[in-house]
Amino acid sequence: IMTDDCYRRTRQFCLTYLKRFGIETTVVPMGDYDALEAAIIPKKTRFIISESPTNPYLRVADLERIVEIARKYRIRTLIDSTFATPVNQRPYEFGIDFVLHSATKYLSGHNDILAGVIVGRADRIKALKDARGVLGGVVDPQNAFLLERGIKTLGLRVRQQNATAQAVAEYLESHPAIERVWYPGLASHPDHDIAVRQMEGFGGVVSFEVVGDLETTSRFIDRMRIPYIAPSLGGVESLIEQPSIMSFYELSTEERLALGMKDNLVRFAIGIEDADDILNDLEQALSFIPRQRVSVRQVEQLWEQRFRY
Repeated sequence: IMTDDCYRRTRQFCLTYLKRFGIETTVVPMGDYDALEAAIIPKKTRFIISESPTNPYLRVADLERIVEIARKYRIRTLIDSTFATPVNQRPYEFGIDFVLHSATKYLSGHNDILAGVIVGRADRIKALKDARGVLGGVVDPQNAFLLERGIKTLGLRVRQQNATAQAVAEYLESHPAIERVWYPGLASHPDHDIAVRQMEGFGGVVSFEVVGDLETTSRFIDRMRIPYIAPSLGGVESLIEQPSIMSFYELSTEERLALGMKDNLVRFAIGIEDADDILNDLEQALSFIPRQRVSVRQVEQLWEQRFRY
């Protein structure tokens, strides 16, 4: 069983690749724990998989609730905690069996390696360690060195990214050219209370919806000067992307919407640049977008000014 708001390749791996081996996957809505429990087939369901926070809407899984359900049916649990990092959240301490990290992101922190980490009890990890020799997923010495280098500054980088992302989220939420902001550090986020309870910081990724269509959103991203346009996250440089174009470019708008990917959605992965510089960059990039929050009286005044004789 897996939750629906997740990294696209994880979804493809579970729904397409594992299916070839006779492994079926049921997808349930993120945050619907009644649906999660109802999807369990006793003595057949083996794993519950989720992300926390998720990609790209930054939903936060209630780890205690997931563990409670899993133990009731003797099911293993796996949480991809890449977006949180061990600095902000440690699912293993809540009873999660396996914790996954894309070390390509925050752990390495410099956007220059490919690596992954899985954490679990030694006897449960042994089979996976043995399989690496057959499957070939072994990190090379240079990448291992670079990963070790990056971890030395993990705490410093993540705390800076937490603080800047919070400031960015608060700024965007009050901006008239922004329709909605997704960040667990905001009280408006659907999982804010859960995040406050189980996270020590809310991460360096802010997702938001621009007032406008796909083209308007693309123009906004093109106007940004500090972040690179790229699909990764967690490095010292800020990265920005429009998921509908970057990750789901081959799908139609209708197909993307079915997966929850809106044309006006932006994912902004904050780096370690100065927070004021990032806020100023956002301000200039958003300045061309028509302001949505206009009162009826303001519209009447504009009408009178334009058409009076």
